[in-house]
This record gives sequence, structure tokens and C-alpha cells, in this order.
Amino acid sequence: MRLKLGRPALGPYADRFDVPAASPGRLGVTFLGVATLLLDDGESAVMTDGFFSRPGLARLARGRIAPDARRIDAALSRVGVDRLLALAPVHTHYDHALDSAAVAHRTGAVLVGGESAAHVGRGGGLPEEQVQVVVPGEPRTYGPFTLTWVASEHCPPDRFPGPITAPVVPPARLGAYRCGEAWSLLVEHTSGHTALLQGSAGYLPGALAGHTAEVAYLGVGQLGVQDEAYLHAYWQHTVRAVGARRVVLTHWDDFFRGLDRPLRALPYAGDDLRATMRVLSGLAADDGIALHLPQVFRREDPWADLPAA
Repeated sequence: MRLKLGRPALGPYADRFDVPAASPGRLGVTFLGVATLLLDDGESAVMTDGFFSRPGLARLARGRIAPDARRIDAALSRVGVDRLLALAPVHTHYDHALDSAAVAHRTGAVLVGGESAAHVGRGGGLPEEQVQVVVPGEPRTYGPFTLTWVASEHCPPDRFPGPITAPVVPPARLGAYRCGEAWSLLVEHTSGHTALLQGSAGYLPGALAGHTAEVAYLGVGQLGVQDEAYLHAYWQHTVRAVGARRVVLTHWDDFFRGLDRPLRALPYAGDDLRATMRVLSGLAADDGIALHLPQVFRREDPWADLPAA
């Protein structure tokens, strides 16, 4: 089997970067790379992950990683965020949770998730009152947002499986950021809008049964190297399970490159966005569902002009 070099171009999908822009005063979602999403209504905000450091391969090769204060501050400043009600890592691999404690410290957010996320928070110096461990399936309310954590799985292969069992104090080795608990995160806002935030391209069959969401933000990292049957099952147990009418794809960008440079797709060595887009585009067309890619740092309204149920 020959290794495919290079990476997919984004040009063929230019028409997919068309999520409607959010109007002032309306609930909006801002994509900030990988699975980091900022949800705000102009007064209150919550965020997933908060991963902004995005260390390059040379830094990773040195063996230990730590949050990059300059990159974190630049990203938060660019989106005008100085306060968050909650910060929710979708799981605790470094490309999700490396900066979670640092962002929570800067914004006053409660870091919320499983025991593994709590250990990331403690290792990052958060006080215990700023760390919350959730009960799966039990809703928690933060201002106008109600969040429900539903147990899920990481997309195979999981290179650092298992829980984090002790505080992770940066700088730490890459493998210290084990996957921990993987979540499907359901969001409901007092405006009535609902969303599924699926940070990893993994699923648990039947886990989302009985839950609904108008919009699904679907992580697709490593999805393009799975067989086609896996992609169909992933769609079935996430998008179809909640009845979403719009899907926005995340976790397709090359996270070894800083947010101060244009986003590009992950290289073929780790993923194949072309294969993902081919299969998911077909599934979305079959179901009459709008399929999009988000623009980084742009506040968007995925609930605007939804296709009919």
C-alpha cells in the first residue's frame, strides 16, 4: 500500500463555506479550529475545548508541550472573549484540552466534563470550585445555555486511550493527555435553538436516542480513513439520531499550524477530507440536509433558513 503524499485542497469545497452570518443579538456559533466552538448570544457565552496553542510538529517532537499564552490571548482577543460561563472539553487529547485550564483561568469559566477533564483543570492550577464533573445524561444550566453530556466514543484509532487519573501539570508529555471520557454534547438555548456538538468522529450506537437537535456540528477528524460503512454508521447514530437539519463539519483542519495562518486540511497521512466529503455529501443529499464547512473566526447562525424537517 503506497502512502499518499500532500493534503486535500479546500478549493473544491468553496461553496460549502456558506453558513449564514449571525446577526447581532442572535445566538451565534464561532468556529475556532479543530473542535473549539464559541456559542454566544451577545451577552453570555460557553465554549468547547478552547484549543489555540496548536503546537507544530517540531515542538511535539521535543517531547513535552504546554499552553502558548501568546496564541491563547491572541485568539480570545480576536473574538472579543473575556468571560465564559462554561468551558467543555469534548475529550482530553491534547488537541482538545491542552489549553482548557488556561482559557478557563482567563475567562472565569467553569471547566466542565469527566474526571479526566477535571484532572487537566487541576493540573493547570484551577481551584476546585472552578472544576465540575458531570453525570452523563444529566442537564446542567449555565445562564441561558443548558448542556447535556452524553457518553460517546473516540474515532478509531485512539492513540492515547484510557482515562487521566492524576493532575496533568504542563509542560507534559503528549501521552499524558489521554482521551478520557468522550462526549456528545447537546446544547439548548433559551431562544429555543438546539445543537449537537460531536467533537470526535466516534459514536455509541443508540446513545443519542430520544435526544433532538436542529443543528449538528460534526467532528470528522480521521473519518476519511475509515471504511464507507463506518461513515454511514456515524451519520446514522449522530445526525439521523437527533433529527438534525443542518450539519457543519469540524476537526478537518491541520492543527499543527497556528490560527494566524489560513486553515488547510489535514494531510493524507492522517486523514482524507475528500473521502469524507464524498460520502457525507451523498448522505446529506439523500436526507435533504444542508452540509457546510465553517469559516474560522466568523460568527455564524446555523439556525437561520433551516431546511424543512
